Amino acid sequence: MGNCYSVQCSFENSLLRGWDFIVGHANYVCKLKQTLPTLSTALQELRAQRNDVQREVDVAEQRLLESFQGVQLWLSTAETIITEAEKLVSNGPQQMNNLCLGGCISKNCLSSYKFGKQVAEMLQKITDHKSKGAFKKVAENQPAASVVVRPEEQPVALESTIQKAWSCIVDKDVGIIGLYGLGDVGKTTLLTKLKNKFSTTTNDFEVVIWALVSKDFDVGKIQDRIGGNLGFPDGSWKNKHVDQKAVDIYRILSNKRFVVLLDDLWERVDLNQVGIPKPSQENGSKLIFTTRSLEVCGEMEAQKKIKVECLETEKAWELFRDKVGDETLNSHPDIHNLAKEVAERCGGLPLALITIGRAMACKKTLGEWKYAIEMLKRCALPKLENEVFRLLNFSYDNLPNATMKSCLLYCCLYPEDYCIPKKISGILVL
Repeated sequence: MGNCYSVQCSFENSLLRGWDFIVGHANYVCKLKQTLPTLSTALQELRAQRNDVQREVDVAEQRLLESFQGVQLWLSTAETIITEAEKLVSNGPQQMNNLCLGGCISKNCLSSYKFGKQVAEMLQKITDHKSKGAFKKVAENQPAASVVVRPEEQPVALESTIQKAWSCIVDKDVGIIGLYGLGDVGKTTLLTKLKNKFSTTTNDFEVVIWALVSKDFDVGKIQDRIGGNLGFPDGSWKNKHVDQKAVDIYRILSNKRFVVLLDDLWERVDLNQVGIPKPSQENGSKLIFTTRSLEVCGEMEAQKKIKVECLETEKAWELFRDKVGDETLNSHPDIHNLAKEVAERCGGLPLALITIGRAMACKKTLGEWKYAIEMLKRCALPKLENEVFRLLNFSYDNLPNATMKSCLLYCCLYPEDYCIPKKISGILVL
């Protein structure tokens, strides 16, 4: 008796579950007349929301902001959902034709059931995705590049000048700093040392930018170098007009505490034309530049002008002696005094002392040293500004052969700081 009751209950439960299953499946079919139009409306709403978010992203990217990854993922998912929903809506009329008896029965029950279930699930998917697309903001400022350490030469007797310049950098009353001095006196080395110091010294600056200017500078190229530091895209952004680039640079830098280092100014650079906000006490930013001219310091409205001096006699001799080497200096008793005379004629210019010192490192006869002194005298020019020319002339004359001299002259045809290939017209440039 008990077993019969158990079998009866099991049969009734199975019957109820089967009925619920049938009713549930029937609902997908019976509600198609409601759910399909509702899906079409939800699809339109998702499209509109997708377009609005995409428009915000486009505007943000035009302002050189970086869109959030979550926003990009939402847009990508929305695109997939829209494509799937459009396919369902387009198949709707054919499925509706299968319905009869007021839409409660289908000529193809299995097909209508599957379709109705897909419509219901897609409706839920759209509803859920729309709720995730309410973004307070879609983008933010691109992260500024960290301080990129530049290769630097070992500074010679620049410690006090570096300290003086750094004192100006931390001085809130100083916004623009000019470093001036003769060519090859070590201004670029000093500026490089200062740039690298930002990476090792605690400071409040958000971005540190280096840009080479040089003679006959091009504003667009300066902007491209600055843009590279700020993370602007290389392709599309570089094709913009200089006026638009200036707007873009200004928009970013005006919201940051920055340091801009401009190397080798020969004339005034219009900061507004480049897009650099003028440093002030209010923004706490700094502009540091190098130039050969004290007048340029004035034209750039430098609040601090620091002269990079030539090396004193003792320091100059130490540098020259280090490059020549004790073996050569001690190869003859009289070479020591001749070497001191050569070092004096380098005028305290570090590059000249290094270059000529290396050139004389293998000269171990008195005749070679006396010839060097004679050549330096012969090349002497009256103006101090032309010191570098006579020293360069000496280096050129001391090249070992005509091929090397031709290579040097050929390289001189290229602009300053141009990247020259190793092989030029079949000649290997060493």
